[in-house]
Amino acid sequence: MEELVGLREGSSGSPVSLRELWGPYPRVRRGVRGGLEWLKQKLFCVGEDWYFLMTLGVLMALISYTMNFTIGRVVRGSGIPELKTILSGVVLEDYLDIKNFGAKVAGLTCTLATGSTIFLGKVGPFVHLSVMIAAYLGRVHTKATGESENKSKQNEMLVAAAAVGVATVFAAPFSGVLFSIEVMSSHFSVWDYWRGFFAATCGAFMFRLLAVFNSEQETITSLYKTSFRVDVPFDLPEIFFFVALGAICGILSCAYLFCQRTFLGFVKTNRVISKLLATSKPLYSALAALVLASITYPPGVGRFLASRLSMKEHLDSLFDNHSWALMTRNSSPPWPEELDPQNLWFEWYHPQFTIFGTLAFFLVMKFWMLILATTIPIPAGYFMPIFIFGAAIGRLIGEALALAFPEGIVAGGVTNPIMPGGYALAGAAAFSGAVTHTISTALLAFELTGQIVHALPVLMAVLAANAVAQSCQPSFYDGTIIVKKLPYLPWIRGRKISSQRVIVGHFMNCTITTLAKDTPLEEVARVVTSTDLAKYFLVESTESQILVGTVGRAHLVQALQAEPPSWAPGHRRLRDLLAGGCPTEPVTLQLSPETSLHQAHNLFELLKLQSLPVTSLGRAVGSVSWVELKKAISNLTNPPAPK
Repeated sequence: MEELVGLREGSSGSPVSLRELWGPYPRVRRGVRGGLEWLKQKLFCVGEDWYFLMTLGVLMALISYTMNFTIGRVVRGSGIPELKTILSGVVLEDYLDIKNFGAKVAGLTCTLATGSTIFLGKVGPFVHLSVMIAAYLGRVHTKATGESENKSKQNEMLVAAAAVGVATVFAAPFSGVLFSIEVMSSHFSVWDYWRGFFAATCGAFMFRLLAVFNSEQETITSLYKTSFRVDVPFDLPEIFFFVALGAICGILSCAYLFCQRTFLGFVKTNRVISKLLATSKPLYSALAALVLASITYPPGVGRFLASRLSMKEHLDSLFDNHSWALMTRNSSPPWPEELDPQNLWFEWYHPQFTIFGTLAFFLVMKFWMLILATTIPIPAGYFMPIFIFGAAIGRLIGEALALAFPEGIVAGGVTNPIMPGGYALAGAAAFSGAVTHTISTALLAFELTGQIVHALPVLMAVLAANAVAQSCQPSFYDGTIIVKKLPYLPWIRGRKISSQRVIVGHFMNCTITTLAKDTPLEEVARVVTSTDLAKYFLVESTESQILVGTVGRAHLVQALQAEPPSWAPGHRRLRDLLAGGCPTEPVTLQLSPETSLHQAHNLFELLKLQSLPVTSLGRAVGSVSWVELKKAISNLTNPPAPK
């Protein structure tokens, strides 16, 4: 039954429903509806997503601060490797589903509640949570404006969300944006730059503002306050030691990346462990946590691992600018029964082990404990643990230099004491930068501490560490992609594999399925039912094989089902189906058999492509997809044995 309509008295407008005419408070409801329509027009006429980006930043800051507040009172893995895969053009089902948000938050809260026992952070999961919200806000934007779904627009929001995820953990908008650029994609659109900075600044500002509102801080300050000497923070000869520290961090990062990737592969291929992970994830997690908890128990071995310190207290103590080795040279401070917030460095001292023994033992034990913790199937971040691990490396080197030069290094007739905290800062940035293959960790170290006096030595240490690590091992996230067997394109820039000499004709797939316009419909139906391709190459005729476009399998199936059952076999052709409204798409980009592997790889990376046709004089002769590219690169890096 149709709804009754009428006109308001004295109105010449369009008719409205009687329910609206006779409902309670009609003028108020009309005013509210008009106000909402006006607000919608004003918001969406801007053409930019300022409001969504600001909402994204504020929401992530609230979640980050609430999680920290909860942990202070009382969905598996990091998420960054999967996001890298999505931004490369691959669709991962359910990864961005907002229904997984609650489980990720609950799991991450439990992970952080374990403190130094599991020794994991929250950067990766927060990036995942941020992109979930960004994808959800993007869908809200699409429904509110009535626009069709735009893939490039979604990617822009995801890139901004990655920056927000880092910025709301460390209150570091600049390094958050740069870190997301370095980690997430090989090519970055400048158009996304302002989006990342705007959303990250909103998130970082709100995160620190909440600390002021909660009376934890008097004003907006850095997370890890340091008191490094400002007038002469380091002497010129110390630059050599900072570069050497970067090289050491690079070598150790290669060892860590190799061991972590090897052990993760062993866990996935070992029959017993893989079966345990497939059938009893809680049991495996409990066993791994039991091992880690037994070692970090403070009255036991944990006494030598500073296990009573939280992750924040680890950094606060390691960034101390006083030399512990010199302070304990003539005295032996007692180990307090309760944690002393004013003297956190007491946790690193033992009369028999000394400062050097506890730091070295911490590095040796945390090396394999962190590798074991990364195999536990829980939501967790791995950046903060390696940042602290690098700080411990730098602290050990700094304490050794302070003991070797107790009065300091003479430079220009002036002697200044060595600050081990500066070496800890450089070690943290260098090791984490080497593991993740990023330079932005140097800027992150400055934003975290609020001091930039060690800018030059820290940056040189990070560059030295990256020079070693990038020449030997893939990054932590790329290694995880390889072990998880996620779709990815191997990196060829900077590798001496002669990719310019290999052409597409050497490795393209020559067995392609094409549909000619003169193909009978029964043959089209046979091809569609016997293959599972999403798209088919459309050629002008069976004889010429001139490529004219592509046609989707779903559209073909729909058009074939709409055909009347009375048509005579052999009389109707594919061109009749296309003329009846079956949509086709033009081929805007294609490769030549003479195109080099290097050029093809750059096109796939830059445009986030999955496959391209190969044509010669307009004729379709083959296709190239990720499979062919990976096989060609593999044959270059590991040539097959001659037969």
